[in-house]
This record gives sequence, C-alpha cells and structure tokens, in this order.
Amino acid sequence: MTDAALFLFIAVVMLLGLRRPFVWVLAYIYIDTLSPQDIGWRIVASLPVSLIAFCAAFAGWLLADPKRGATFGFRQWLMTILLVWCAITTANADFPVEAAAKWDWVWKAMVFAIFLPLTLTTRLRIEATVLTMVLTASAIIIGGGIKTATGGGGYGTLYLLVNTNTGMYESSTLSTVAIAIIPLILWAMRHGTVFAPDWRVKTFGYALIFACLLIPVGTEARTGLLCIAVLGVLMLREVKRRFVYIAAAGALGLVALPFLPQTWYERMATLESHEEDTSASTRVAVWEWTIDYANSHPMGGGFDAYRGNEFAYKVPIRTGEGNTRSVTYQDHTDQARAYHSAIFEMLGEQGWPGLLLWLWIHALGLWHMERIRRRWKDRAGAGQQWQAPLAMALQFAQVIYLVGSLFQGIAYQPFILTLVGVQCALWSWCRNADSVSRKRPRRHLAPPRAGDAVTAPVAPLR
Repeated sequence: MTDAALFLFIAVVMLLGLRRPFVWVLAYIYIDTLSPQDIGWRIVASLPVSLIAFCAAFAGWLLADPKRGATFGFRQWLMTILLVWCAITTANADFPVEAAAKWDWVWKAMVFAIFLPLTLTTRLRIEATVLTMVLTASAIIIGGGIKTATGGGGYGTLYLLVNTNTGMYESSTLSTVAIAIIPLILWAMRHGTVFAPDWRVKTFGYALIFACLLIPVGTEARTGLLCIAVLGVLMLREVKRRFVYIAAAGALGLVALPFLPQTWYERMATLESHEEDTSASTRVAVWEWTIDYANSHPMGGGFDAYRGNEFAYKVPIRTGEGNTRSVTYQDHTDQARAYHSAIFEMLGEQGWPGLLLWLWIHALGLWHMERIRRRWKDRAGAGQQWQAPLAMALQFAQVIYLVGSLFQGIAYQPFILTLVGVQCALWSWCRNADSVSRKRPRRHLAPPRAGDAVTAPVAPLR
C-alpha cells in the first residue's frame, strides 16, 4: 500500500504540472528531500523519479513558464563558478571512481539551486517553495518526534521512514535541518497565504516545532543541542520582552530535563572534552591532516579526497565505575576518515579557491537577508509586511545550518542549497519591487497661481 500510495501521489503531482509547470519544481523538491524511491520497494523504487522530476522542472520552465521577473543574480554566478570548479577537481581527483559517484548527485543539487530563483518570480511561488520544504521535512520529523515522545530513539537507533544513515536521514543532518526550519514554520504561521494563519495552522505549527525540538533528543546528536542553543540566542533579536523570553526558555529547559533519557546525558557530556570521546578525537586529527593536505595541495584533491588520509591519535580507554572510573590513552592509527565538517570538506576537496567561494556565497546570503530585513521592516503598505520576516527566517535558518555544518560534512546538502536558492529569489524579488516603485510615474501638479484657493485633494472613488 505504501508503494502504491507514493506512486499515485507522484503521478498526480506530475499530471498537475501539465497545467501548471511550476508544480514540477515543487515535485523535485519533495522527491529530493523525502527520497520516496527509497521508501517504496517496487514501483517507485524501479523508476528514476528524481531524474524525471528534475528534467520536467527545467523543461516546464523553458517551454511554458513565463520569464517575466526572472533574473540571474551575483550569488548564482558564484555558485556557477563553484560548480565549474567542482567539475575541474573531479576530473583531476585523487580517487576518480569515488569522486564520480559523489559528483553524480552534487551537480544536480547545485544546478537546481542555481536554476530555482529563475522560477520564483512571485510571492505565491516563494511561499509555496518554503511550504514544500517545511512540509516535506516534517514528514520525516513528525515520525521521529512521535517515536521519541513514546520512548523510542537513541544514538543510531531512531528508525525513520528509511533505515539509512545518509542524506536527510543522517541523524546530525536531520537534527540540524529540524532546528533550522523552525523560523520558517513561525513565518508560515504568521504570514502564510496558502494556508490562512488560523487556529488550525497555529496548532499544527506549534506541534511541528515541538517535534523539531524532539529530533535532537531522539537522535542524541550533539550538533542538534548546539543548533537549539543558537536558535535560542537568535530569537533574542526579535522578541519584545527579552527577560520574559529568557526566563520562559530556562523554565522550559528545567521542566524538560527530568524527561530526557540517561543515554542523552551521557552523549551530551562528551561535549565538555573532546579528548575523552573517540569520535571527537578522530575529527580533530582529520582536521589537522586536512590543513596540512591543503597546504601541499592548494587546489584540492576532488571529492572524497579524505580517503587518502592516515594519522595517529590517542584512544581513551575507560576502566572502573562511579568514583573509581579512570581514563587511560593508547596510541591508535587510522585512515580514510571522513571530514565531519563542511569547512574542511570544502578545503580538502576543492582547496582554498573552493572554500573561499563557498564562504563568499554564504556570507552574501547573510548580508542580503539583513539588507532586506532593514529595508522592509518598517514598511506598512499593502503586501509589504511579509518580506522582512521571511528574510529574517531564512537568515536564521542559514546561521543554524552554518553552525551545524562545522561538525558535519554537509557542504553540498541539497536541502540547504535549495534554501540558498530561495534566498536568491527573495533578494531578486525585492530588488525588482524597489526598481518598479522608483520607476513608477508620479503626478506633478502645477504650482497654484496667486489668489487661487489651495484645497485638499479629493480621494479617488472606489
């Protein structure tokens, strides 16, 4: 039944795209995020649904979609340059076979992010894209939240729609995304037009936020705890009563502590000292190796260049229990360890040029969203109250991702690249709106002659 339901849903959406080609763009976001081909086991699994939606999105825009308002911004050019650079490093990769396998999905994610802003030329399309991202991710998050609330979960044991540890279903990645979309959920609850922000939308929104907060607990991902802390600090910028907010957040945290499992406390305790955690120790060793590698290979080694690393580090050996517990260290040699950081992933694979491009793209995103927020926050005209809050929500989501990416190799994560595409679209939309308002002709009245009475202008009839 699950396989048939997924197939029928995708088929219906693709048929709707014959009348509204933009629906195919949303279909690709849904498929790329949820991976229904991995959930199904017969019909959907046998079809290249992702490739079909990818080609349909481009064909629909080229052949049938209006191009009015579509612009190719500076960040899209930067992403294009980064895409070309990734192709060059792939052609000269240290491990050609492994690099080609990663390139197979990276180029599609980057091309779609570059292409997406060309299709988002109206408020409705921007909102529909944000809504599709949130609801598709929530299909994974809600299930994980329910399992966590009912006593399931644990590090490596929280089974989701797909029993895999890659993409959106990787525990740290899902925890980061779950916290990052909370600002987008709040925006949709207050400014959405697809679903009017009534009590039903707000009830679902708050329940979804609660599920998002449960994901780092269920996965026991340390990155998720850091992302929650970052979100809490970011929200201080917009709340009106900061002291009340801080007190409420602290009280909520204290109330939640007794309900957290002991394994979660033990997992989070390793944040205090990386020397006592094997995973953290290897990450530090890999980062040191990557810096040395980039100094000798400044242009990068292509995708999966980490497979060439080899280093020695000390492994903590714990003995005893309670107060008699002690830790000793033994030398250990390891090799082919992943980067576990988007920064070092870019540095090792794309070298210093790739890392600088990646940082430039994200720094511009933060700055563009800040400029939109400042320019539009005080506008009170009709249809001018949603831009600044959306820019703030996208900015907060990006900051949370950037913090989470410090400890995960998710530099090319498709969901985040789609978020970057939405940022580019909002920036272009706001610039076009400002440009139109400046070019709008103004009526000039002749100066009154001497002796004429000056009267107030008459309001137009409606």
